Amino acid sequence: MRSVLGPNLFIVGAPKSGTTALYSYLQRHPQIVMSNVKEPQFFASDVCGDQRCIRTMSEYLNCFDSPDKDVVVVGEASTCYLGSKQAPLEIHEFCPAARIIVMLRNPIDVMYAEHSERVFGGTEHITDFEVALDSPEPRRWRSGPFKGHLVRNLSYRELTTFSEQVQRYFGVFGQESVHVIIYDDFARHPDVAYRSVVSFLEVDPRRKIDFDVVNSNRRARSSGVRDLLRHPPEPAKRLARALLSQRMRRALGDCFRWLNIKRAARPPLDGRFQRRIAVEYAPEVSQLSSLLNRDLLSIWIAPQTSGVIR
Repeated sequence: MRSVLGPNLFIVGAPKSGTTALYSYLQRHPQIVMSNVKEPQFFASDVCGDQRCIRTMSEYLNCFDSPDKDVVVVGEASTCYLGSKQAPLEIHEFCPAARIIVMLRNPIDVMYAEHSERVFGGTEHITDFEVALDSPEPRRWRSGPFKGHLVRNLSYRELTTFSEQVQRYFGVFGQESVHVIIYDDFARHPDVAYRSVVSFLEVDPRRKIDFDVVNSNRRARSSGVRDLLRHPPEPAKRLARALLSQRMRRALGDCFRWLNIKRAARPPLDGRFQRRIAVEYAPEVSQLSSLLNRDLLSIWIAPQTSGVIR
């Protein structure tokens, strides 16, 4: 039973690697409480700076409901922790006995999916991924409280130095406290991956849940409408408050946001570009394979480099 408030589980997976789905699945277990903010980002000040969702310890602890007598795991999931150099040390200082779950995906897929998410979120103005990947252009917030400010986050390539990132967590917490999930396994057999997590966390394995699709690729039908719904001008907010109840405002906002979202698979990358990036990432994936004692080259790189890498 948990006797103190605050997390002892941290999901630190790469962006778009199944962290939202796992967060959702773990929420349904009676012995697990997950944060009421999915990505607090609190321990990644070196990555997100003052643009983190949560910036003070009191705000952070308020993200967690008081656990009842049956709860043994309190957790959160912030993808920026994987690429942060400070996060492993700060998490360990906060909770030395923490369990860490790392979720990894083909680095090319991670970069491409993260580009799509940044375009959707208004922090990436270059819509062509091939151009955006290595563009030195500064990215600025298109709306919201940081409008016009430089976006604080890692570059696409910095996101995907997985061998270095995983080694940091192994070094701080020890391999016995770090559970690594490969996205391909998770997507193919979420039930098996979930059971491995339940075993790692030492909670009741008998709880049955549905493994529905969570956080599929999103595009805004209109970026202008998206920005307006996220950050409406003050006169519009005052008028809405005068005419509508809070419940009605929330319902209308949810409805308009839903209507403005298009869920569709990303178009395939150009074959030549994909092969070039795959060849470039082969050494990194090889190093990660050695670290995890798992052949990831044959899963992630070989299918994209047929006739190039042998």
